[in-house]
Amino acid sequence: MLDFVYQARAGRVVFGPGSLQHLEREVLQLGAQRALVLCSPEQRATGEAVAARLGSRAVGVFDRATMHVPVELAREAQELARNLQADCAIAVGGGSTVGLGKAIALDSGLPILAVPTTYAGSEMTPIFGLTEGGLKRTGTDLRVLPKTVIYDANMTLTLPVGLSVTSGINAIAHAAEGLYSRDQNPVISLMAEEGIAALARALPLIVRAPGDVEARSQALYGAWLCGTVLGSVGMALHHKLCHTLGGSFNLPHAQTHTIVLPHALAYNARSAPEAMRRISRAVNGDRAGEVSAALGIYELARDNGAAIALKDIGMKEADLDRAAEIACANPYWNPRPIELGPLRALLQDAFEGAPPREHLS
Repeated sequence: MLDFVYQARAGRVVFGPGSLQHLEREVLQLGAQRALVLCSPEQRATGEAVAARLGSRAVGVFDRATMHVPVELAREAQELARNLQADCAIAVGGGSTVGLGKAIALDSGLPILAVPTTYAGSEMTPIFGLTEGGLKRTGTDLRVLPKTVIYDANMTLTLPVGLSVTSGINAIAHAAEGLYSRDQNPVISLMAEEGIAALARALPLIVRAPGDVEARSQALYGAWLCGTVLGSVGMALHHKLCHTLGGSFNLPHAQTHTIVLPHALAYNARSAPEAMRRISRAVNGDRAGEVSAALGIYELARDNGAAIALKDIGMKEADLDRAAEIACANPYWNPRPIELGPLRALLQDAFEGAPPREHLS
């Protein structure tokens, strides 16, 4: 057996449909009395409903969370939390809202309670990201890890089917890269494969029946596991590319992950064969011996209505050269060396929406 180090991340999880009813109990469990609720503009009504559950224990709603956490917005939210004397923040939403909560916690140490409404998984990680001057900076700090996460599938019922699919494949990306991470370990690999399989089962069911609470619970379960993988081991090429495309070209987060993942897996296929076998088994089931990991993810996205081409979500072909250069400038560790030519070919395929090509050279 390989040598490894396993580092558990402390955190409290309250799971199950209807578990939002325990919100006040969980705020008090943190030793808090004055909660600032965070949400995106689109989820203002949800944020207000969450605040109403707390009554006088909610000191305000900040509804301006946005993708990639602009540093100016983070500073504004931090100042509001100080002015309101908030002693915790409740992040209601997806990765953008949880990311804003993390930005507040980074400087203030304010405890974060997360109520995910997507499958992004950010709530299970100590990873933060801030965008300034067109470049996204990421880092890891245990201060930003939410202290408590409430997973209530009822909170995901308003997530549109299309976003459910891309958010779920975004989560799968975390676990897929965890399987070939430099610091992989057997415990995290078990979580990764189980998380991928749960989401691969759940997403087609959600497409067929958006109100299926059991399918939504399965997806949240998968997202929890995949998020735990993301928070426990390092990521590689796929995440570097998506951080580049999102931070420098303002592409939507989940859709970008969905489009890029099959191509990143194809790039790494020869260098991580065992990881690819496990991903294929989790996604393809009985077809695992016939369909590669990369093609299985591509088909999961395509067959469930997700965009499969960067050109369809706002990327300009003229920017592909610059994107490849940025990604190569400060690459994350990757099982296969990062080479500009093959990387540029990968981005071209992703731009066009072509099926992933194994062994790009």
